Amino acid sequence: MAFVTKEKFLSNEWLSAYAYLILGSIIFAVSDILFVVPYKLAPGGVYGIATVLNTMFSWKISYCTFAMEIPLVILGTIILGPRFGVKTIVSIGVILFTVWFMETFISPDYAKVIADPMLNTIVAGVFYGISIGFIFKSRATSGGSDIIAMILAKYTKLSLGKLVMIVDGIIVLFTLAQPSETGTIGWEFAIYSLIIIYIEGKIIDMVVSGANYHKTVMIVSDQFESISSKIRDDLKRGATIFTGTGVYSGEEKKMVYSVMSRRELEILKLHIKEVDPSAFVNVTEANEILGEGFKSLNEE
Repeated sequence: MAFVTKEKFLSNEWLSAYAYLILGSIIFAVSDILFVVPYKLAPGGVYGIATVLNTMFSWKISYCTFAMEIPLVILGTIILGPRFGVKTIVSIGVILFTVWFMETFISPDYAKVIADPMLNTIVAGVFYGISIGFIFKSRATSGGSDIIAMILAKYTKLSLGKLVMIVDGIIVLFTLAQPSETGTIGWEFAIYSLIIIYIEGKIIDMVVSGANYHKTVMIVSDQFESISSKIRDDLKRGATIFTGTGVYSGEEKKMVYSVMSRRELEILKLHIKEVDPSAFVNVTEANEILGEGFKSLNEE
């Protein structure tokens, strides 16, 4: 999971990457101070730990995060090598400065902007997702728990994705150390933090891959010619025909593969129902589609 990229200085790609990076970093910092810290939430990352430390000891978020981020970057560089690149360092710096500015001049008392905790959680998840999505689109990382996970990945057999979830999950548990307003264990802090993580993940996917509504469809049918003609002539989509062998029957089968919108899929399903009601149809989500007729590879 290296984030070292080599866009040409001041090229359109370079400008676009740094625009995403800086905007995403600022949105993350503002969201943290306005929506996460006031409700004592810790949805993963070093900023989650900083929120707990702020709640328990009144330490400033920026100071706590600085004390954790810098050693992590140095340790990560020593163990993993220079894998983060300049953009990750820029992201960490922009977030730190914006958080310091927000908590020093804009919201020094971390006042609640939204009174309803659930609505606040949803808003926090959406803005967190947008900010991290922008940072990922710039081919960078915001550091923190990502670096911890990358270090652990070097010495374990677990995937990086699982390690990020484990690290963030442990950080969420830190919220239990914070007493709730009733003086009991703050389960609500952990629950709201988990909701933020879930919403954040969905929004990140939308930002990085695009909010497309396309489906991948695979159809096994004796009427493959009629179905492929429908896709080509009426829906104006491409399709590929594969040849396979049925496991039980041992007979040769034709499978039509295509990608289309939800509306086009419904039209196709009606046609399949008419020509071959016993056809086998498998529909899956198409998270990202690159190529002719969809998103160009040149945009990547």
